[in-house]
Amino acid sequence: QVQLVESGGGLVQAGGSLRLSCAASGRTSSSYAMGWLRQAPGKEREFVAAISGRSGSAYYADSVKGRFTISRDNAKNTVYLQMNSLKPEDTAVYYCAATKRLLLAGTGYDYWGQGTQVTVSS
Repeated sequence: QVQLVESGGGLVQAGGSLRLSCAASGRTSSSYAMGWLRQAPGKEREFVAAISGRSGSAYYADSVKGRFTISRDNAKNTVYLQMNSLKPEDTAVYYCAATKRLLLAGTGYDYWGQGTQVTVSS
């Protein structure tokens, strides 16, 4: 089993930045693709960003391209999401997830964290 724990969420003003971290433990593997997803109140969970396990190729939702950066440090079993130029519409619970195959979607991941709240004020 793989356990994922997110941290780094909080309250930030529009235009500000936050860095989310996802610490993995258990039967981890660098071959897993990692993703960040979010769910705003009253909305469906949506894909934000993902990074492949081997090549480290990154993929982003159109809504965050140019503002968010996903990265991973396999030595620390940690994945990050650097969020810059935050907007009020970025307000959501952000989840870290892992899958054996790269998945650019809001569902279908094999392992999930409990989420961390990000609130962006106007």
